[in-house]
Amino acid sequence: MDLEAEYNNRARVPDHPAVMQRWRETAEAARAAHPPMELAYGPGPREVMDLFEAAPGAPVAVFLHGGYWQALDRSWFSGLAPALARHGVSLAVPSYDLCPAVRLGTILRQVRRAVETIRARAGTRPVVFGHSAGGHMAACMLSEGRASAAVAISGVFDLAPLIPTSLNTALDLDDREAAALSPIHWPIPNGSTAGGTVLDCIVGADESPEFLRQSKMMAGHWAAHGVETRFEALAGLNHFTVLDPLFDGDSALVHRIVDLSHKGG
Repeated sequence: MDLEAEYNNRARVPDHPAVMQRWRETAEAARAAHPPMELAYGPGPREVMDLFEAAPGAPVAVFLHGGYWQALDRSWFSGLAPALARHGVSLAVPSYDLCPAVRLGTILRQVRRAVETIRARAGTRPVVFGHSAGGHMAACMLSEGRASAAVAISGVFDLAPLIPTSLNTALDLDDREAAALSPIHWPIPNGSTAGGTVLDCIVGADESPEFLRQSKMMAGHWAAHGVETRFEALAGLNHFTVLDPLFDGDSALVHRIVDLSHKGG
């Protein structure tokens, strides 16, 4: 199997710059219409999140952005806020440091602090959703009990296949570290701790066979241990356009995140 072709999504989707430009444009419009509150969750310049409040006391969902832990920041994804706010859900979007400046384990520690900052502020565990690398980290937060539910969109749950690819130039993962940081190997809530835990694994139907396999594998593995899971491949969407439903307040994906957020945890 050509793992480079399977996991290098920018090479796989030639028109990804146009999709990402739409992300940028919708983000700028959302920030201009409703400037977010900036919340620091650590001392570093990237340890900051944007909080788009729908209303005082509204539930907060946390979005973890993608970029293979080596690109992008919170400012690209402000455009997700209006669709959630329409249904009374606030949105927090943290930035975090990037590889190779830091190790992936450091990024996970930062994301933990960001989620815990929202948890302390809201007084309840938030729903965490994320895309690609953010899908990986959303599953990690659910495994650790920091989130009430996770919606992992196009996540990578087993990092081992990334090792022989060009994506690992910045990540510098070896077999040991890849295994240690892969949520497919992490504890699964069970028994009394599984109550209310929900994991959705969403992927674009036009993504690579490996991305489809990863999401199906993760959902199946957790379901086999008694967790409420859902796997869905969204027709006609690739690794970048899979985010399109999040900009539409009427989409099933937005309604799912809204419902999970209002249930809380």
